Amino acid sequence: MPESGPRRGHYLGTEVDERWWRRYAQEGFLARGTGTWWLDDEAFRFHRTLTRAPLAIAFADVLEVKLGRWHAGRWAGGAPVVKLVWARDGARLGSGFVIGRDPREAEALARAILSRVRTEQAPAGRAARKRPAEG
Repeated sequence: MPESGPRRGHYLGTEVDERWWRRYAQEGFLARGTGTWWLDDEAFRFHRTLTRAPLAIAFADVLEVKLGRWHAGRWAGGAPVVKLVWARDGARLGSGFVIGRDPREAEALARAILSRVRTEQAPAGRAARKRPAEG
């Protein structure tokens, strides 16, 4: 995925334990909305429109990346959803993002994120470099 400036997208929310009705509300993750996303050396970042600080999901916290059509009780109108499964404070969280309508773009983002996740950061018995899965 070519590195360029922030790109437009939509944040669909963050689930707790992959239960669409259990929403994570810490650190600004509750509100859904449009904005811009980018990758830097440490994290995937999403800056929602009209907010001060971007959401950040550190690559060190990422457990896996999935691709799907729904997330947090929301359908993306047929567009692919990139789902980052990550851990914070003992909770398993899943954040969903729509970055465009082209599935190849979503797959490229999933690969780019996984390439930044180091194998030694994965919990015992789990491969950090898991192939993006439909989910």
